[in-house]
Amino acid sequence: MSVRPAAVLTDIEGTTTPIAFVHEALFPFARARLAAFVAAHPAVGGAPTPGLDILLGQMDRDEKDPVLKAIQGMIWEEGYASGELRGAVYEDVAPALRRWVRAGLRLYVYSSGSVAAQKLLFSHSVAGDLSGFFQGFFDTGVGPKRQAGSFLRICRGANLTPGEVLFLSDVEAELDAAAEAGLLTCQLVRQADGTVASARHKVASDFGSVATAFGLPIG
Repeated sequence: MSVRPAAVLTDIEGTTTPIAFVHEALFPFARARLAAFVAAHPAVGGAPTPGLDILLGQMDRDEKDPVLKAIQGMIWEEGYASGELRGAVYEDVAPALRRWVRAGLRLYVYSSGSVAAQKLLFSHSVAGDLSGFFQGFFDTGVGPKRQAGSFLRICRGANLTPGEVLFLSDVEAELDAAAEAGLLTCQLVRQADGTVASARHKVASDFGSVATAFGLPIG
């Protein structure tokens, strides 16, 4: 029987949120507004704003550049504030988060999107404001998601031992890194996202299945 975790660390894209939302809603929204943003903001974070061609190229290559992520986050913030954007989450996510918090689990997010973008998505989600369920948000500022050291830094920052943290992701390589660091792991294999199931990790079709596999509250 699996060890019951004390904390859950979750990815976003392909895990709590459909991949299509990121690639068909968030990215196009930011891309369409990049030119206006560059014209209106000669500097970002105290440094000159990169040129439009540079930013568009980074988006085309899906680079995790922190300046690009910050700019996207500022554009998305305006979209969420205006109601043009609402954060997509799978239907099983919000009920599970509520049950897990009531049961005393500590919840965290680790995504390649900036912390600001993470908070925007969950605070303006289609299921309401879910941001308060999480005790911490982490992005690649702690390190790449495919390196074990990143997960060790998250655990230290949250004052948790790796063995009591369950990491949820759809990406096998991220789960490999988490397992190397000593975390419990489970792959979300969402049918809508076309995820290929891993042979090295437990798999679940939704958060309810995660709860069953790890002895978490299911109702």
